[in-house]
Amino acid sequence: MLLTYRASFALAHSVHYSDLSMADNPSFDSLPLFPLELVLFPGGFLPLRIFEVRYLDMVGKCFKADEPFGIVTLNRGSEVRTAPSDTLGGSSTSQEVFYPVGTLARITELSRPQPGLMMISCAGAQRFEVTQPELLKHGLWVGRARLLPEDQSVPVPEDLLSVASALARVMDTLKAQGMTPEQMPVQPPYALHDCAWVANRWCDLLPMPLAQKHRLMTLDNPLLRLELVSDLLEHNGIAT
Repeated sequence: MLLTYRASFALAHSVHYSDLSMADNPSFDSLPLFPLELVLFPGGFLPLRIFEVRYLDMVGKCFKADEPFGIVTLNRGSEVRTAPSDTLGGSSTSQEVFYPVGTLARITELSRPQPGLMMISCAGAQRFEVTQPELLKHGLWVGRARLLPEDQSVPVPEDLLSVASALARVMDTLKAQGMTPEQMPVQPPYALHDCAWVANRWCDLLPMPLAQKHRLMTLDNPLLRLELVSDLLEHNGIAT
């Protein structure tokens, strides 16, 4: 997907989190990680169907302890691990490779419709950076991780109010089509006045390459993120 000059320049020159001082941000010694072919944004809604043993145990423990796990975006490998087979080169199972910046997921609902299956709903919380990943014997990733600064609350400027209005219209259209509150891809609390929330919800909805979506998530400037989203809407012919 092509970007406008402003978007391309901004993404190329944005600050890397590894260049920032994280001394004042708490860290995790062993954060359970869930590599997926998606990007979870803070404030996002994520339903998941859990059936792999490594994640059934992890999710169950997190839910019982009321603790989050980390969603990280795959850039190589598969969400579902297949059983290894004997080959001349060893195991045929490819190892997952994921971006180091992810988002904490807090479980808001959990059900067990049948043995070996969990249905959960998660809310995106704060972003983090994995500084030391580790693959455990049973296939679960954990990692030493540090929380990244939360987005500052920045009011949507006048020249970008149309982006927030367009998002509100999308939400109204989905409701008018009979989508129930539980089915809505955008969940409350709503913050149509806030740059980060509006940008993040558009990123949830817009189709784009995972690498591009992940790059938007890592930006530390919510106003810049919203400006780039505005460019993407214009490029895709979505009136704002």
